[in-house]
Amino acid sequence: MDGLLTQLHVHWPHMALVFTAFVVATASPGPAVLGIMATSMAAGRKAGMMFAAGVLTGSMTWALLAAIGLSAWLRAFAIGLVVLKVAGGLYLLWLALKSLRSMLTAGSGDLPAAPTATLVQYYRRGALLHLTNPKAILAWIAIVGITQSDGGNGAALVFTLAGCFLLGIVVFQGYAVIFASRVMMRQYLKLRRYIEGALAAVFGYAGIRLIAS
Repeated sequence: MDGLLTQLHVHWPHMALVFTAFVVATASPGPAVLGIMATSMAAGRKAGMMFAAGVLTGSMTWALLAAIGLSAWLRAFAIGLVVLKVAGGLYLLWLALKSLRSMLTAGSGDLPAAPTATLVQYYRRGALLHLTNPKAILAWIAIVGITQSDGGNGAALVFTLAGCFLLGIVVFQGYAVIFASRVMMRQYLKLRRYIEGALAAVFGYAGIRLIAS
């Protein structure tokens, strides 16, 4: 136990750096965060929280793969990353089209159509959004590299992943709860056309950039 605590104390600066970067990255508006916000405002708290849980599942899936050596696989099979980029870009473009259609068929203040998706489907959408995001893969490879720099061991890596998992719950689920509030949902009803238009623009731009890269 003393040896474990000593190791964690030695590598704590790297872990603190990772935690800070992780919070900034996850809290910054991007496709995943915007998806959580939009789902929570349009379909309610439970749907938003399930979507957020799916996003976190996708993120931690890449974390575990990075921890077991995904970077070596990517170097050996570079085409895999290309395929993933194209798939992720197409999925973002599909989300953009959905938002665009919602914008064109709804007026300001109109009630959105009753959600037809199940909670499992919202979870799957969130997971798929993050699993098709190559930036998440590269970010986790960098995180694992920082954690293991200066002779970091398995214990430091495990604690880092566990810490990021807990922080991810706070950030993603926090967004879902906040944006499912009555205040935010009333604002969504007033500004639905503009919100959906902004989502279509963001998702479309991200999808095109991803495929073009």
